[in-house]
Amino acid sequence: MSAPVIGLSTYAEPAQWAAWQAHAALLPLNYIDQITEAGGVPVLLPPVPGIARALGRLDGLILTGGGDIDPAGYGADPHPRTSRVHPGRDQAELELLAAALADGLPILGICRGMQLINVARGGTLDQHLAAEAGHRPAPGTFGSHQVRLAPESQLTALLQPDGGRTGLTLNVPTAHHQGIARLGDGLVPVAWAQDDLIEAVELAPGPGQHTFMLAVQWHPEAGQDRRLVSALVAAAADGRGAGAPAGAGRGQTGQAADRRLSPRQSIYTRQREHLPRRRGPRPRQTVRKDHGGGWPVAVRRAGRRNGGAGPERGGQDQHGGDMRGLPPS
Repeated sequence: MSAPVIGLSTYAEPAQWAAWQAHAALLPLNYIDQITEAGGVPVLLPPVPGIARALGRLDGLILTGGGDIDPAGYGADPHPRTSRVHPGRDQAELELLAAALADGLPILGICRGMQLINVARGGTLDQHLAAEAGHRPAPGTFGSHQVRLAPESQLTALLQPDGGRTGLTLNVPTAHHQGIARLGDGLVPVAWAQDDLIEAVELAPGPGQHTFMLAVQWHPEAGQDRRLVSALVAAAADGRGAGAPAGAGRGQTGQAADRRLSPRQSIYTRQREHLPRRRGPRPRQTVRKDHGGGWPVAVRRAGRRNGGAGPERGGQDQHGGDMRGLPPS
């Protein structure tokens, strides 16, 4: 049996390598490493119009972390601390989500990915969590806090040897400054932080949809526990949801895809119209494998966005935390 092909949504950021500097579609390597270690083949999906057409060649989808979602997408004005908003990425990922559900692909949302799924289902976000809540770590690090998992949930079944019949508490890597406020339609919360912030959701499958549709607020790719990403790869190897042929979601406008961000609604879209588009050669990407040692943490390349410093220049990550001090990838 061939290895399952897993699509990953990417950042679109200014980046620098060697003597070159240009806008790039990129992703920290720790996402890629976990997929390859689980036996999958990673494919990066840049946030461009029409990217959902690629899903006919994929077996699974991961919606990754990144910048804040445009508040216009859930009918809110931007908070002063909302930053690194990319409406084009929002729209591309909404279309990926709608097509993946229609195609019967297994889906895993991570941090921003969970927030995007919530917005796609009609939910809203708290745009800046209180500092004392423990979700935003010290500069240059991922933090850690406890989450409690609901018994008899799919998530608990994946992470607990007894099959998830009882509840579970575990420590998770965290770095985010936003979270779910109003829960989206059809989503079931299955994990909570100590301040009762929702930390994971599941979606009961509809006709033709895959039974694996899970999203977490924390960062499994940044920790030692590979079970969530491994479970997504295993679900992708098992095939699509019953009755969902490859490509069924192409051109489909489901609930997620319908939540388009109008340029008239989004202040960030208007800003982006005045930014020059820069093109340049892309670097050759290598995949590091570490089958038994520590877990490397890769970071985005240097750059600025919307007038603010990127994490490699002392600014803030999507999660409201400064990412200085991480080793270069």
